[in-house]
Amino acid sequence: MIDRATVERIMDAAQIVDVVSDFVTLRRAGVNYKGLCPFHDDRTPSFVVSPAKGLCKCFACGKGGNAVHFIMEHEQLSYPDALRYLARKYHIEIQERELTDQEKLAQSERESMFVVNEWARDYFEQQLYDTVDGRAIGMAYFRSRGFRDDIIKRFQLGFSPMQKDALAREALGKGFREEYLVKTGLCIKQEHGGLKDRFWGRVIFPIHTVSGKVVGFGGRVLDQATKGVNMKYQNSPESSIYSKKKELYGLFQAKQAIVKNDLCFLVEGYTDVISMHQMGVEHVVSSSGTALTQQQIQMIHRFTENITVLYDGDAAGIKASERGIDMLLAEGMNVKVLLLPDGDDPDSFARNRTAAEYQAYLKEHQVDFIKFKTDLLLQEAQGDPIKLSRLVHSIVCSIAVVPDEIMRTLYTRETAVMLGMEEKVLVSAINKQMSVYRTEQKKRRQNEERREQNISESPVNEATAAPETVAPVTGQTAGGTVTVDPTRNPESAVQTAPSEQPSEISAGAKAEEQKAEEESSQFLAYIQKGKNGPNMAFYQKELLLVQVLIRYGEHIVCYVEDEQGQEVPFTVVEFIYYALQEDKLNFQVALHQRILDEALEHFREPDFSAQRYFLNHPDQAVSTLAFQLTSDKYQLSKYHTKNQKLTTDEERLFDLVRHLMTDFKLAIIDEELKGILNRLRDPLILKDKEAYMKVMKHYMEVKEVESTLAKERGDRVITSL
Repeated sequence: MIDRATVERIMDAAQIVDVVSDFVTLRRAGVNYKGLCPFHDDRTPSFVVSPAKGLCKCFACGKGGNAVHFIMEHEQLSYPDALRYLARKYHIEIQERELTDQEKLAQSERESMFVVNEWARDYFEQQLYDTVDGRAIGMAYFRSRGFRDDIIKRFQLGFSPMQKDALAREALGKGFREEYLVKTGLCIKQEHGGLKDRFWGRVIFPIHTVSGKVVGFGGRVLDQATKGVNMKYQNSPESSIYSKKKELYGLFQAKQAIVKNDLCFLVEGYTDVISMHQMGVEHVVSSSGTALTQQQIQMIHRFTENITVLYDGDAAGIKASERGIDMLLAEGMNVKVLLLPDGDDPDSFARNRTAAEYQAYLKEHQVDFIKFKTDLLLQEAQGDPIKLSRLVHSIVCSIAVVPDEIMRTLYTRETAVMLGMEEKVLVSAINKQMSVYRTEQKKRRQNEERREQNISESPVNEATAAPETVAPVTGQTAGGTVTVDPTRNPESAVQTAPSEQPSEISAGAKAEEQKAEEESSQFLAYIQKGKNGPNMAFYQKELLLVQVLIRYGEHIVCYVEDEQGQEVPFTVVEFIYYALQEDKLNFQVALHQRILDEALEHFREPDFSAQRYFLNHPDQAVSTLAFQLTSDKYQLSKYHTKNQKLTTDEERLFDLVRHLMTDFKLAIIDEELKGILNRLRDPLILKDKEAYMKVMKHYMEVKEVESTLAKERGDRVITSL
């Protein structure tokens, strides 16, 4: 358990721009920063980071929050683990009690697998540096490739012993469970029941996420053992934490350099990345020998729009470049291609050149993809009209996937010049191909939707079907749409009144029930008794009050006289509380009432800030709602003083809170009046004169309250949410 004081220190140290910049390329936009959202396929920067507020938000998908929320969502961590992540980043010590055996067993499978991988990485490193075989075999191999000691350390390279079960025995001896050794792919379960190391006798390349967590390993068999071996490299198998198509080797080490250079080099293998780092080219990643995937491209796109594909100079490398180009273009990347001399790869090419020569070659030999592809296909066509036609069609297909219209136009003009064709012919062909491409995309989306629908419409046993639930309550606030789902957890459940009584109950009994309800509150006798669920406008008013409470809870709105006749300050928290108590009201959403209750407990503490307190709240439901309600200022209608000076929210808090409270009560009254009118239509009430008169009396009382509140409201402060 992390104490609140430590949480406060972590939140003080965690700068939102610094945290988000580890994962997203940000560019200044006024007082804020913008970048591509890491939570969805974002083609135009919609992810905004506000250093002043310490918040981030995507205005397309709605995800965001403070630094902790961002890490939780991006790294799929729990709230405590996100705090630990930030504590490590900013070197803040956390004092925690040791987990009990029962709590250790309760750790999630995903977290357990990360722990096993972290231990294995350290084990492989220890074997490389501290054992005879590690130094004589593993380190000798790395030195033969020309890798420096600092580079070996940077990439956390290691060595797996020649014994086939060395890691398994060591891990089991340390108390790690066999289940996770197998699930991470570190070990293989044999037929006789024993474990065998997957990477025995290999040098090890740990594979990191963009944040540095070890998700898998690559192992290369040593040179003296490659004879008769079809696969020199072996990777960890797919698991709940590792997907080859989603990871890029070297991205963790390269992300800062990619941002700095606004360019990413893409290569094939582990050693290619490491060799280029030695040459001073650190903005490089590898697709780990697999075909480039859409997920990998999107990861690169977070940090830069510019990519240079660097492949071997042989035929296979050329074909690999050609296949990957169209995918890069479809994601809106600016693509260049660099082919090394035939027979060389980035690793071997680096061994025969100095760092300066290497960097100069990379800079001078990058070719725009149109020129690269056209030159390549023209060589293949060699004047053959049929092959030339195929060439044109291939280039047309590439240009058609480019999402930006201006770039398509420029590519079209350049291609027309290079091929000696009329531009309008190419434009016509590209438009036709774009139509085909859109049709294919539409069919693909429809197929995906159909598959999802088939899953969601799987037969349900009527006996076990879920009961009818209360519809979620949604309100519009400055931060967007806030939804409180009453079925999600008890703290967000709407407080509902008792259900309607059976018609057999006498009118007299109903009148008694009605009397008790009338005595419990000034005008909450019939509210929420209908079957239509909560009223949207009603809960929106409540959300607005909670919004003001979180933003300005500790601010003073006015001064009142105490029993000794002295003026004492009256805060927003107190104003809202006493205004509700005046009419024996509570907030109708339990989570909202909890926020008010906690604010009342803490608002007198020195340096208390309601916004800070609730944004950093250990309960995710509270902190998430606080983020939604503070992520963007709502716009008030223009309100000027006599000098035509626009006043701020803080300068007119008293009027703002008073009007919001009045609107809230009027919304309650409106619901109550609807409930009374429904009750007056009840045949049992109509037959019972006494009960009917009591309901009418209550109706007149509520109408009188409505009239009084309407007069108090006067010129309304309009909030645009």
